[in-house]
Amino acid sequence: MVTKRYEGSPEDADLTRADSLAREIFSDVANKWALLITEVLGDRTLRFSALRDEIEGISHKMLTQNLRMLERNGLVERTVHPTVPPRVEYALTEPGHALRVTIDGLCDWTHRYLGHIETSRRRFEEA
Repeated sequence: MVTKRYEGSPEDADLTRADSLAREIFSDVANKWALLITEVLGDRTLRFSALRDEIEGISHKMLTQNLRMLERNGLVERTVHPTVPPRVEYALTEPGHALRVTIDGLCDWTHRYLGHIETSRRRFEEA
């Protein structure tokens, strides 16, 4: 499916359309790795290996793909320092920091209701 080019004001965007740019953005930023990368970067600038070390279970390939996607969407800035070997660092942009506020709310919600969800899952599996 080809994403429809966005024209008009953001307030007029139809979030329910299958070809909506907004739906593509939701798909990009609402995956577990993108959420975790955004949360881990926070107010810091980190190298690739430091990011990978802080996100348990993420593969080199997944981290690379998600960093590229976040950079493409303007949420992460990649800086290459001209050293030998090159030093590459990642940091959130202003829109990335704004997204992090939303992610912080999601993390707070998860901590608050984790026990409830765990209990509900257990009851569901027993039924």
